[in-house]
Amino acid sequence: MGHVEEEVVREGVTRARLLAPFLCVVIAGCVGPRVEPDAVPPPAPREFRAAWVASVANIDWPSRPGLPAAVQQEEIVGIVERAQAIGLNALIVQVRPSADALYASALEPWSEYLTGEQGRAPEPWYDPLALWIAEAHRRGIELHAWFNPYRARHSSARSALAANHIANTSPEAVKAYGDSLWLDPAEPVSAQRTLDVILDVARRYDVDGIHIDDYFYPYPVTRADGGEIDFPDDSSWARYKLSGGSLAREDWRRANVDALVERVYTSVHSAKPWLRFGISPFGVGRPDLRPPGVAGFSQYDKLYANVELWLARGWLDYLAPQLYWPIDSPGQPFGVLLDYWNGWNIAGRHIWPGFFTSRIDDTPKSWSVDEIANEVALTRARGVDGHIHFSMAALLQNRKGVADRLASEYRVAALVPASPWLSDAPPAIPQARARARPDDPNAIMLEMEPADAWLVAVWARRGTIWRFQVMPGAQPSVRVASRPGDGRVDALVVSVVNRVGIESARVAVPVPDRGTR
Repeated sequence: MGHVEEEVVREGVTRARLLAPFLCVVIAGCVGPRVEPDAVPPPAPREFRAAWVASVANIDWPSRPGLPAAVQQEEIVGIVERAQAIGLNALIVQVRPSADALYASALEPWSEYLTGEQGRAPEPWYDPLALWIAEAHRRGIELHAWFNPYRARHSSARSALAANHIANTSPEAVKAYGDSLWLDPAEPVSAQRTLDVILDVARRYDVDGIHIDDYFYPYPVTRADGGEIDFPDDSSWARYKLSGGSLAREDWRRANVDALVERVYTSVHSAKPWLRFGISPFGVGRPDLRPPGVAGFSQYDKLYANVELWLARGWLDYLAPQLYWPIDSPGQPFGVLLDYWNGWNIAGRHIWPGFFTSRIDDTPKSWSVDEIANEVALTRARGVDGHIHFSMAALLQNRKGVADRLASEYRVAALVPASPWLSDAPPAIPQARARARPDDPNAIMLEMEPADAWLVAVWARRGTIWRFQVMPGAQPSVRVASRPGDGRVDALVVSVVNRVGIESARVAVPVPDRGTR
């Protein structure tokens, strides 16, 4: 997608560069005359604008463990409201940090990051994930559920493991490594538990995406002498060899992770074909495939994550490589790494890089706000249609004005890019009518029939200027945005958008005459 910079799009410019689609006038279910070419607005802007909301160690939400349920809920609403004010159209919320749950689960215990004690439900009872979804969706924001696939206990944990934690129910699957517990990816019960947990959420909750992070086999733990401690999977490795397995140990570990990634991808889409599955791996690729001058940690050799394979085979709907370095980083140049992952995208999936926005802080090593703004600009210049901020805390706190700066970058609304490989069927043409608001002679209320679309995309023209607006489709009546000093709307074009981002044919809605307002 080209750089979405201008708040308004001048009609003459857009006509010169667009092939106008066929538009029809629809009012109260009746089709009217074809729209004249000079009434055609530009295509809807497309960009995935998201932030991660981390629950592990209470990074983002809840702000600390054991808060009253009412305060937890207030924080959810505050985060979603801030996301809307900035212009984000998606949130990626961590719901399974350590084989636990920040939602009502029959499979895993309540997380201690929520209530302060693993296994204890919020009091009074409520379902945090259901609230996250409801608050996001009523603002037209996507909600992706984020899972850690293999971590069983984080080093920050303080409470005892609940009786139904997998370390107690299936101890053979859990290995102590460093100061944490991990599911052994080679143990069948580990992979099955992770898959069951993900599918449970996919089936029971109206999430828009399933998301896993960069922790596969754990990051290496070092000894005092600087050497690395190997992951303690001797028993599962011995069983594999006894069964006749012929892979080298490193390839066997990678095959274990590959199998889970492929199973998640196919199973999620079997449950709900429109769900997007995303992965946010470490941002540097395989050492033997890297461009000249790129250096650093090898997730291929240490985490056993064969990300290039997953991307090439299309086992995901979006890849969010964590490009947590400045643009001019000598060993990890941002633009070179972005080009690298784009180059492996032979299946045509989304590439939405992660930005280290939380590196803006009060320390001497703080990044500038310009660094993040420049990464947004570079990503757009490369034709990449989305990005994700880590993490929401920096935006909530508006560190050094970063939230204000991003709100300026996102001042033009945008739809999430479509995923046509999931489905390319457009929604039905909407039926809509506009009516006046008696309290404002320049305001218009838009009524949709029926009101069951995911999103409503609206272009409103005042004079020669088109302004774009995105609204949740569940509302039967929505107000066309106006600002102080705006004149009357003289043209209105509407479409609806489904859950995979496919836009319907557009319709032109007659605007009430000034005298009827």
